[in-house]
Amino acid sequence: MASFKDLTKEEVNSIIERSWKAFEAYRKYPLQKRAAFMRAIAAELEKGAKEVLPVAMKETHLPEPRLQTEFTRTLFQLNSYAEACEQGSWLEARIDTAMPDRNPSKPDIRKTMIPLGPVAVFGASNFPFAYSTAGGDTACALAAGCPVVVKAHPAHAETSEWVANTVWKAAKQLDIPEGIFGHIHGAGFETGKALVTHPHIKAVGFTGSYAGGKALFDWANQRKDPIPVFAEMGSINPVYLLPQKLREAAAETAKMYAASITLSMGQFCTNPGLIIGIESAELDRFISVLGDEIKQVAPAHMLHTGIAKAFAANRAKALMQEQVTTVAVSVTPAKEEQGIPTIASASAKTFLNNPVLHQEVFGPYSLVIQCKNMEEMLQVAMDMEGQITSTLMATVNDMLRYEALVDIVKQSCGRMIVNGVPTGVEVCLGMQHGGPFPATTDARFTSVGADGIKRFARPISLQNWPDELLPDELKNNNPLMIWRTVNNKLTQEPL
Repeated sequence: MASFKDLTKEEVNSIIERSWKAFEAYRKYPLQKRAAFMRAIAAELEKGAKEVLPVAMKETHLPEPRLQTEFTRTLFQLNSYAEACEQGSWLEARIDTAMPDRNPSKPDIRKTMIPLGPVAVFGASNFPFAYSTAGGDTACALAAGCPVVVKAHPAHAETSEWVANTVWKAAKQLDIPEGIFGHIHGAGFETGKALVTHPHIKAVGFTGSYAGGKALFDWANQRKDPIPVFAEMGSINPVYLLPQKLREAAAETAKMYAASITLSMGQFCTNPGLIIGIESAELDRFISVLGDEIKQVAPAHMLHTGIAKAFAANRAKALMQEQVTTVAVSVTPAKEEQGIPTIASASAKTFLNNPVLHQEVFGPYSLVIQCKNMEEMLQVAMDMEGQITSTLMATVNDMLRYEALVDIVKQSCGRMIVNGVPTGVEVCLGMQHGGPFPATTDARFTSVGADGIKRFARPISLQNWPDELLPDELKNNNPLMIWRTVNNKLTQEPL
């Protein structure tokens, strides 16, 4: 594999200075020109698919079909966010026209969104394309009018370098300013700190561990001018098994979850790491089938050495806790740096009294919590930390009967699923990928879907401006033909 030296603080500063200079021009680009840049990046990436996929396979141990799916998703993100950029709904244009005859008179007030400035994006270890160099955070920032400085993840540095060169190629084709996209290598925390604490960086996008995201968040808030950090930091994604549903489909549900837990060796932030049920013959049946399925899943190499070591350590720590029982382990012997599919079980009382069992084990592992009754299940739900997803396996009657549980679970997650699995995150406007802390640092925003553009822009009101000096989205004749709220009514009509 190719090796890349860590940049010095001086080199990082130089890249950020170029980014700041590029911001002067790029923030004024019309939406169509930003969108054209994003589409050009997607087109260049697509041309080089056969070249870069083998590189990513070598660096991540991921199979080609999995990487091809992610690569296709990355192209879709760039193109769909480009379309959303042009449509302009993310600008949330508001116009309240003047009322000079009112006493007191009312001024003309119009509101739109403007870009924050250069955004630092940290590549994710488990998604070399979709959450990395030209992934969702980068696409959202470019759509918002912000330059991007990416810190490559050292686990797939060569892939990241290839994608960065592709972005620069697209920028050159369209005469996009030098510095609109920067790319940094650095395995140590010093590089990340230098990036986040630089005064010209105005926001951060991050997908990774709690420790990493919280460190970035703390550095950003210790600045003279604190900046927003949009960090997605993982989740155990609890699944609640309700009684009637379990009576109807215990075996089917168990098989579905065995597949979800071990998908890509569990290396997703949406992996279902906790399953909660009420003691019964049906729950016993579920656990038995789940265990049988897990035993048949062969171990496989984790994405990189760091993830493999962390999984081994966290799995061992979880299994050695008092009153935690190992239910099933893959019957196929594991090689070094392979994930071992594992199911464990514990009582609700044990879970409630042991913070270790609340921690994510990133990999093919899940813990089944057995509650004595619904009251204990409610206690578990009330004790649950913020999550990216929570799932109810339930009939309509279950949801009506246990409305209190439904309401409690809703308060602790960003996406609430009924009769499905949390793995698989659709890129669409309806998607919320983010949840209450510690799942993310700001539950109001999503890192998937075009609403993610709003993370990197801020609102500004323009009062009594001459029409010819207003940005296009606020001009009387609405030249962009976007949807706007005019005097409290949503319309595309000109004034």
